[in-house]
Amino acid sequence: MNKSELIDKVAEKADISKASAGRAVDAFVEAVAESLRDGDGVTLIGFGTFSVRERASRPGRNPRTGEMLEIKASKTVGFKPGKTLKESLK
Repeated sequence: MNKSELIDKVAEKADISKASAGRAVDAFVEAVAESLRDGDGVTLIGFGTFSVRERASRPGRNPRTGEMLEIKASKTVGFKPGKTLKESLK
């Protein structure tokens, strides 16, 4: 499902216009991104938890030259599904 399909589904489920659903989806994505940027997690009971995860620096290899290099430490987004979401997939 892509963003426009999600907007269509939200509009249908919430019985609102597609424009309103689009603004709601955009607001949700922006709010989650801001929270993660600030280093906070986002927990939606039953759905799951978004969190910021730290990746340590590690050795790597340039595939073209075979030269060893150091891959810098970085942050990434993690998602842990909630119990209700996991159970709905069975």
